[in-house]
Amino acid sequence: MKKKIIIGSRSSKLALIYAQKAKDSILKNISLADEDIIIKKIVTKGDQVQDKRLSDFGGKGLFSSNIEKELLEKNIDIAVHALKDLPAIKTKGLITETFLERNDPREILISKNKQKLNELNLKSVIGTSSFRREFQIKKIRPDFICKIIRGNVDTRIKKLKEGMYDAIILSYAGIKQLKLESEVSEIFTVEEIIPSAGQGIIAIQCREDDKDIIDILKKINHDETYIRAYTERNILKVLKGDCETAIGVHSKIDGNEIVVEAELFSIDGSKRFYEKKSEKIENFKELGIEVGEMLKSKSKNSYKK
Repeated sequence: MKKKIIIGSRSSKLALIYAQKAKDSILKNISLADEDIIIKKIVTKGDQVQDKRLSDFGGKGLFSSNIEKELLEKNIDIAVHALKDLPAIKTKGLITETFLERNDPREILISKNKQKLNELNLKSVIGTSSFRREFQIKKIRPDFICKIIRGNVDTRIKKLKEGMYDAIILSYAGIKQLKLESEVSEIFTVEEIIPSAGQGIIAIQCREDDKDIIDILKKINHDETYIRAYTERNILKVLKGDCETAIGVHSKIDGNEIVVEAELFSIDGSKRFYEKKSEKIENFKELGIEVGEMLKSKSKNSYKK
């Protein structure tokens, strides 16, 4: 094993917190010194363009492709991603088989004057760049006007306070990690707003032929999160989900069973297709594929252009 391990991460404050969590987990389980693991900041295309939806200029891979390139070129040894930002189809030569214990997957609302969703004025402007969130919110309040918002969490909150939006929807995991809970106006249950597949999960990627790193990562993998991540991601794989695919997926483990709930919207958001199914834990991979196939059949490909 060479002396230094280099972890590649996006350069945002939140991404670096996730990278540090990965580093801390390795140090806790492997006999290495702090200086033996270096975190390298990598600028991604997704961070550079802040005024468009990701689907308008390349999709989810914009947050991961530059980091994966560094990994393939052996400039870094490990890549840390927010799982929901990682495309469902894996990159040749790389594996993502390690997941840290899941953070809170729920969605939250931040609004002016701490108003809850149903307290907001008629035709309030809601900031989100996600088709999923837009369609889910409009299902609750059809009068809302959804407007694109991009940038890191601090930037989005600043835009809200400057009056560009009446409210914004964000994931609770990021808010908690940044210790911004005091900004939250409302927390939605996973039944009220089904989150993005893998939301709240930190994924760790490496080269598929790097045995030393694979052995290290096996020691920090969280088994329950691994099962839930695979189940949820297998639904996306079946649907070949991208940034334009408005799909919410959430799983939970209940005793010796895993339960998954998913909703898929047509491309214009006018139709919603829903599925909930449970299976024995050992069949978790098949469960995700089965639910994906059921949604695909119900939707008759209306979720794609």
